[in-house]
Amino acid sequence: MREIRGVAASPGAAIARAFLYSDDYSGAIPSYSIQSEDTPGEFERFQEAVAQAKEEVKSLRGKALAEAGEEQAAIFDAHLLMLDDPEVWGQVQERLHATLMNVESIVFTLEQEMIDQLSSSQDPYIQERVSDVHDVMHRILGHLLHRERFSLADLEKEVILIARDLLPSDMVGMARTKIRGIALEAGGRTSHAAILARAFGIPAVLGLGPFMADVRGGTSIIVDGDRGLVIIDPDEAALKKERAARSLRIAREKEFSGIRDFPAATKDGQRIFLKANIEVPEELDSVLEQRADGIGLFRSEFLFLGGHIPGEEAQFKAYKKVVEGMQGKPVTIRTLDIGGDKVLPELGAQDEKNPLLGWRAIRFCLSKTDIFRTQLRALLRAAAFGDLRIMFPMISTMEELVRAREVLEEAREECRARGFDVPAQVKAGIMIEVPSAALCSDALSKKADFFSIGTNDLIQYTMAVDRGNEKVAYLHDPFNPAVLRLIRSTIEAARKAQIEVSLCGEMGADPLAALLLVGMGLRELSMSAVSIPFVKSFLFSQKLEDAENLAEAVMQMTSSTQVATYIANRFKV
Repeated sequence: MREIRGVAASPGAAIARAFLYSDDYSGAIPSYSIQSEDTPGEFERFQEAVAQAKEEVKSLRGKALAEAGEEQAAIFDAHLLMLDDPEVWGQVQERLHATLMNVESIVFTLEQEMIDQLSSSQDPYIQERVSDVHDVMHRILGHLLHRERFSLADLEKEVILIARDLLPSDMVGMARTKIRGIALEAGGRTSHAAILARAFGIPAVLGLGPFMADVRGGTSIIVDGDRGLVIIDPDEAALKKERAARSLRIAREKEFSGIRDFPAATKDGQRIFLKANIEVPEELDSVLEQRADGIGLFRSEFLFLGGHIPGEEAQFKAYKKVVEGMQGKPVTIRTLDIGGDKVLPELGAQDEKNPLLGWRAIRFCLSKTDIFRTQLRALLRAAAFGDLRIMFPMISTMEELVRAREVLEEAREECRARGFDVPAQVKAGIMIEVPSAALCSDALSKKADFFSIGTNDLIQYTMAVDRGNEKVAYLHDPFNPAVLRLIRSTIEAARKAQIEVSLCGEMGADPLAALLLVGMGLRELSMSAVSIPFVKSFLFSQKLEDAENLAEAVMQMTSSTQVATYIANRFKV
């Protein structure tokens, strides 16, 4: 038995036999010299292979559009652009004449160079573009070599799919009813594979590192997408543990189904609104299934991660789909949060020495107002179809908020000038995720329609800790008194200004932390949709007085260790 930990990319757990998938042609690429008079024929072969690849990609785009929506179909728009890229065509033609080698070897070498260039970036978002290049170039190579790629649509048994990485075309074309779980050596939470796995409801763990060589096809595998854990050839103890966990999940699902249609509240009836965080419109089904009270955070930047900048119409359709799908419930959409750990050269964002403190989020948008206004126009137009709210990320000064609202008004006037009927009033609020915003929340409340506390970044900036650095991960603690005091001051400022305040960080998904936040005065929390029933069930068992007493005791404490120990003892966890 072997346990491997990776990135918890898509929730859920599954056990099945391993199916190893690879489309690696590297060991079978012919390499031989040609005569100069053969170069036109070789280039013609390349053109024919590209034409065949384009037809395949167009078919895949149509399938993705029908089954996963416009945003996932847009992945294949980037592939079509790559297939038509004159620089790629020029490189192939130039190298044919310069090297006098066969076209397969030239395409393979060019692919390796492109992948090496992308892989050398320190930015994970750029690294994840490798799968797009791999997908396109291997499709061309397949036609040059007259090879049929094994189709995951042909799977006949339920399996755990194991691969180095999965291409967008693999994900869209696979037999999803036969794939119980996914375990990949590469990838992260924002890779195409992760986003599609969540959209399709398949448990997945990514970023596991090299492990395929240690797995034989047919070996029993457990994939735990909640904990980011993969168990190869589990022993009887592990299987027993998994069966017990499965029984517990089934019992919980039965319990949760009994409370699903009841609004979240404390035991004594204090209504608590539980909303969902989403990244792509395809997560709507899960949000509706869990009876979320709305969407508290739609991370709009994921529309920009397909290797292209979506236009106003594409954005409008995505936002409209979500707003209409929520059937009148509020939808809060965060404007573009690019930069920091999400660097996209297409938008002019580049690597920085200290990116998380640099040109990101609202700072980026206010310097790229053409991109910002395009998004705001799409949001305002979508607001005509439901309760849409706009949220500006990483506001750190009053000047940023004032300027953001000015650009919003400019976008509104542009919509009206073009004949679009947009609402006269659309709520525009801010994320409180920088200590300066929390400390000046009383002033910011005069210009913001609502606050949403983003604890993921607020903890990071308050504690001066890189949450991705395991050596200092212990400092990224939501129960640190400094963090709790900033949260409390923000809640109090919102209450005095009589504006709404919510929390949309991972802290709210912890039932014990949720109770503490309710005791501090919050009445609205936003989390991943799968966390909603856990929080709802726990709140049903506690009185508001219990929550307030918990908060009163905790706010007197001076260390996160004190807080954690007190909570563990009080709730026997």
